[in-house]
Amino acid sequence: MPTSRADVTTERASRYLQQLCKHWAHKFAVEFDPTHGTIDLSMGRIVLDAYASALHVVVRTDEGGSLQRLESVVADHIKRFAFREELTFEWKPAPAA
Repeated sequence: MPTSRADVTTERASRYLQQLCKHWAHKFAVEFDPTHGTIDLSMGRIVLDAYASALHVVVRTDEGGSLQRLESVVADHIKRFAFREELTFEWKPAPAA
Protein backbone atom coordinates (compact mmCIF):
# COMPACT_ATOMS: atom_id res chain seq x y z
CA MET A 1 0.00 0.00 0.00
CA PRO A 2 1.43 3.41 -0.90
CA THR A 3 2.04 5.24 2.37
CA SER A 4 3.29 8.68 3.36
CA ARG A 5 3.69 10.57 6.61
CA ALA A 6 3.99 14.10 7.91
CA ASP A 7 5.00 15.50 11.28
CA VAL A 8 3.19 18.79 11.78
CA THR A 9 4.50 21.14 14.46
CA THR A 10 1.67 22.37 16.68
CA GLU A 11 0.81 22.54 20.36
CA ARG A 12 -2.82 21.79 19.46
CA ALA A 13 -2.24 18.32 18.02
CA SER A 14 -4.85 16.59 20.18
CA ARG A 15 -7.47 19.21 19.32
CA TYR A 16 -6.92 18.81 15.57
CA LEU A 17 -6.86 15.01 15.81
CA GLN A 18 -10.21 14.99 17.58
CA GLN A 19 -11.76 17.59 15.27
CA LEU A 20 -10.79 15.65 12.15
CA CYS A 21 -12.06 12.37 13.59
CA LYS A 22 -15.37 13.90 14.70
CA HIS A 23 -15.73 15.63 11.33
CA TRP A 24 -15.63 12.34 9.43
CA ALA A 25 -17.27 10.09 12.06
CA HIS A 26 -20.74 10.56 10.57
CA LYS A 27 -19.66 9.18 7.20
CA PHE A 28 -16.69 6.83 7.74
CA ALA A 29 -15.36 4.27 10.23
CA VAL A 30 -13.51 6.28 12.89
CA GLU A 31 -11.87 5.39 16.21
CA PHE A 32 -10.10 7.93 18.38
CA ASP A 33 -9.09 9.18 21.78
CA PRO A 34 -7.17 12.38 22.65
CA THR A 35 -3.81 10.96 21.48
CA HIS A 36 -4.55 8.44 18.70
CA GLY A 37 -7.06 8.17 15.89
CA THR A 38 -7.80 6.15 12.77
CA ILE A 39 -10.11 7.09 9.93
CA ASP A 40 -11.03 4.67 7.14
CA LEU A 41 -12.07 6.75 4.13
CA SER A 42 -13.17 5.31 0.82
CA MET A 43 -9.82 6.40 -0.66
CA GLY A 44 -7.58 5.13 2.15
CA ARG A 45 -6.70 5.10 5.82
CA ILE A 46 -5.50 7.94 8.03
CA VAL A 47 -3.66 7.32 11.30
CA LEU A 48 -3.08 10.26 13.64
CA ASP A 49 -0.95 10.51 16.77
CA ALA A 50 -0.92 13.63 18.94
CA TYR A 51 2.16 14.64 20.89
CA ALA A 52 2.84 17.73 23.02
CA SER A 53 4.40 19.66 20.13
CA ALA A 54 3.43 17.76 16.97
CA LEU A 55 0.74 15.89 15.12
CA HIS A 56 2.03 12.76 13.38
CA VAL A 57 -0.08 11.85 10.34
CA VAL A 58 0.19 8.69 8.22
CA VAL A 59 -1.94 8.15 5.11
CA ARG A 60 -2.25 4.85 3.22
CA THR A 61 -4.12 3.97 0.09
CA ASP A 62 -4.63 0.90 -2.09
CA GLU A 63 -4.81 3.16 -5.12
CA GLY A 64 -1.33 4.52 -5.87
CA GLY A 65 -2.70 7.40 -7.93
CA SER A 66 -4.76 8.78 -5.07
CA LEU A 67 -2.04 9.07 -2.40
CA GLN A 68 -1.38 12.72 -3.27
CA ARG A 69 -5.11 13.39 -3.25
CA LEU A 70 -5.47 11.83 0.20
CA GLU A 71 -2.52 13.89 1.48
CA SER A 72 -4.16 17.02 0.12
CA VAL A 73 -7.59 16.25 1.58
CA VAL A 74 -6.15 15.57 5.05
CA ALA A 75 -3.88 18.64 5.05
CA ASP A 76 -6.65 20.93 3.78
CA HIS A 77 -9.09 19.80 6.46
CA ILE A 78 -6.62 20.16 9.31
CA LYS A 79 -5.51 23.58 8.04
CA ARG A 80 -9.14 24.74 8.11
CA PHE A 81 -9.40 23.68 11.76
CA ALA A 82 -6.11 25.47 12.48
CA PHE A 83 -7.08 28.85 11.10
CA ARG A 84 -5.30 30.58 14.00
CA GLU A 85 -1.89 29.15 13.09
CA GLU A 86 0.08 28.34 9.96
CA LEU A 87 0.67 24.59 9.68
CA THR A 88 3.21 22.98 7.37
CA PHE A 89 2.77 19.51 5.92
CA GLU A 90 5.92 17.99 4.41
CA TRP A 91 4.82 14.59 3.20
CA LYS A 92 7.49 11.88 3.01
CA PRO A 93 7.27 8.29 1.83
CA ALA A 94 6.79 5.89 4.71
CA PRO A 95 7.20 2.12 4.89
CA ALA A 96 3.86 0.33 4.69
CA ALA A 97 2.74 -1.11 7.99
